[in-house]
Amino acid sequence: MTRTGSDPGRPFGRLLSAMVTPFRADGSLDVDGAARLAAHLVDDQDHDGLVVNGTTGESATTSDAEKDQVLRAVIEAVGDRATVIAGVGTNDTHHTIELARAAEKAGADGLLVVTPYYNKPPQAGILQHFRSIADSSGLPVMVYDIPGRTGVAIETDTMCRIAEHDRVVAVKDAKGDLGESAWVIKRTDLAYYSGEDKLTLPLLSVGAVGVVGVPTHVFGPETKRMILAHEEGDVARARALHLQLLPAYCGFFRTQGVILTKAALTLLGLPAGPVRPPLVPANAAELGRLREDCAEAGRTIGTADQMAHHNELGVAL
Repeated sequence: MTRTGSDPGRPFGRLLSAMVTPFRADGSLDVDGAARLAAHLVDDQDHDGLVVNGTTGESATTSDAEKDQVLRAVIEAVGDRATVIAGVGTNDTHHTIELARAAEKAGADGLLVVTPYYNKPPQAGILQHFRSIADSSGLPVMVYDIPGRTGVAIETDTMCRIAEHDRVVAVKDAKGDLGESAWVIKRTDLAYYSGEDKLTLPLLSVGAVGVVGVPTHVFGPETKRMILAHEEGDVARARALHLQLLPAYCGFFRTQGVILTKAALTLLGLPAGPVRPPLVPANAAELGRLREDCAEAGRTIGTADQMAHHNELGVAL
């Protein structure tokens, strides 16, 4: 497998996951597990790249030192054959700059920068934030627009102004507004990546180039086939794959996405471990529905014995 990222139209490849951060049973960082999971996603799940230390990586409850450890472990494991993007976004511009510079020093290929959250800056503040981060390192930037989490959307005109910076090259789009996304795609050269799995195909139809997914931890190859089918003009095949995968694309988010992604990985015998508080492990009903959603999407996860001991899920099976 060759390393992706040479195509300026798809600067980070087509298929990426926002990778979970594996923890040990006691809640400490599982660095070896992170390396093994990264290798699995790249070598067995056909990923072109990974986002490390994003929201799905529980960035809110990992320290800066832990972020650096897991980023370096993933780069060492797969950096020769996949793009590795460091999630560095916070609601503090200066802290984000510190994380961006640390990620560059660690050898990351790019930065994922989310809109500052909770403090709800005006559009002028959002523009200044992204320009400051892009100025702070030599790494390309993927802007993460997810107003459902941050409390404020990046308006179309603001996104187009952010795109004027040479190092801002991509968007992870979880806004859920295809019309506005299409306008940005029309007005800029930004590479759009779906940040909401169930909207990947609709976004591809207006010019997106790939996905930064979560169910893709388990359904990577199928999602990659959907993207390629659309690129090749086989709309019927792409639509069929989208509809097949829709139960998983929605099912992983019946509760908080990290919870069910770690549950699925644990049931598959892959590194994941527990979630950190205030998140809590999946309960019996959530696990049962997750198995049903995955089965409907074409993948069986978990054995009867594992389900019988569901209360231990996220700690040890």
